[in-house]
Amino acid sequence: MSGSENARQAVRRRIVLAAGGTGGHLFPAQSVAARLVSRGASVRLVTDARGEGWGSRFAGAEVDVVPSGTPAGGGVMHKAKAGLRIAQGVFAARRLLRAARPDLVVGFGGYPSLPPMLAAVSLGMPTLIHEQNAVLGRANRLLAPRVGTIAGSFPVTERLRPADAPRLVTTGNPVREAIIALRGLPYVTPNGSGPVRLLVLGGSQGARVMSDVVPAALARLTPALRTRLRVTQQCRQEDLARVTEAYAQAGIPAELAAFIEDVPQQLGAAHLVIARSGASTVCELLAAGRPAILVPYPHAADDHQAANARAMVAAGGAWLMEEGRFSPQNLAEGLCALTSDPQSLADMAAAARDAGRPDAADLLADLILARAEAAALPAASRTMLQVAA
Repeated sequence: MSGSENARQAVRRRIVLAAGGTGGHLFPAQSVAARLVSRGASVRLVTDARGEGWGSRFAGAEVDVVPSGTPAGGGVMHKAKAGLRIAQGVFAARRLLRAARPDLVVGFGGYPSLPPMLAAVSLGMPTLIHEQNAVLGRANRLLAPRVGTIAGSFPVTERLRPADAPRLVTTGNPVREAIIALRGLPYVTPNGSGPVRLLVLGGSQGARVMSDVVPAALARLTPALRTRLRVTQQCRQEDLARVTEAYAQAGIPAELAAFIEDVPQQLGAAHLVIARSGASTVCELLAAGRPAILVPYPHAADDHQAANARAMVAAGGAWLMEEGRFSPQNLAEGLCALTSDPQSLADMAAAARDAGRPDAADLLADLILARAEAAALPAASRTMLQVAA
C-alpha cells in the first residue's frame, strides 16, 4: 500500500446524513451509514422527530433531531406552520453543523432533509443528495441546483433540470442484505403442472385495491390453474376476513397477513409478484431478479410510482397495470398470458436481475467518501503549504 493511500485511510472523514420521515428515506441512509462506519468514517444522522426512533438502527452513528415540517397538503395555515418549523430547523442545523465541521453533508430527500441541507448550503459546506425514485422529489428539486453532487437510483431521473444533469451519478438505491442474498438463488421457472407461487404486496400500509381485485381475478382462472396457485398476500387488517373467504370459495390456498415478516423468503420463492411500485419495492425486485405486475399508487407525489414502474418495464422485468386498468378481468387475462408461457416469466426474471444494483450501498458510500476527500483536498493542500513554509 502506498504512502498516499495510508494517509487517506488515516483521515477519518466526518459525514452528516440528513434523513427522516418514512422508511423509504431512512433505510438507504441506514444502509449507507453502516458502510461508512465500517470504513472508518465518523457518521452523524440529523433527522426529524419521526426519524428519531430509527436512531438505534444507525449503529456507530451520533443522532441529532432538528425541527422540520411538511408543507405539502393542508391549507394556508398548515403551510405557514410547516415553513416556520423548517426555518427553525435550519437555524438549529446551522449551529449543529458549525460544531460538527463535516467533510460532506448528504441528504436523502423528503422535507425532513431540508433543514440540515439548507443549513449546509448556507454555510458553504460540501453537499450531496440521493434520490430514491425515478422522479426527483420536491425537496430534492429545491436542493438540486444548490448541491455539489446528485446521486440517482434509476438510469433516468425525471424532473431533473438539464443544467443539473452533469452532476448526476447513478448509484442505485440500497436494498436489504437479505434481498441481496436472493441473487444467489436461481429463479425456478414454474413447470406445466407444478405450483405457481404468487406474492401480493400492497406497500407499507397495505392496499385495498389488491384485496378487491386479486382474489376476484384469481377466481376467474381455469380450475386447473387455480389448483396450482399458492398465494401469499399482504392485506389491510380490515380486509383479512373477506379476502380469506374469497380465496376459500375459489379453492385457492392462500396465506394472508397485514404485515409479512419474511418478505425476503417469500420473494425468493415467488414466481410472480403483484405489487405497488415504491422505490424500495422496485429496487428489491430488480436486485432479487423477480418478475412483477406493478400497480402504481395513483396519488403518489408527482406520480413517482408510475415512473418507478416504467423503469422496471423498460428493463424488461415487469408489466405495468395502472390502477384504472387494474380490474379482475384484465388481471386474469394477464395472469393467463404469463403462466401459459413460463419462459416469459424466466426472461422477465433474468432481465430484472440484470438491471438490479445489489452494490448500490457500496457505490453510494464510495461516492460519498470520494466527494468528501475531494472537498477536503484544498484545505489539506493549504495546510501542507503552510507547514512547508
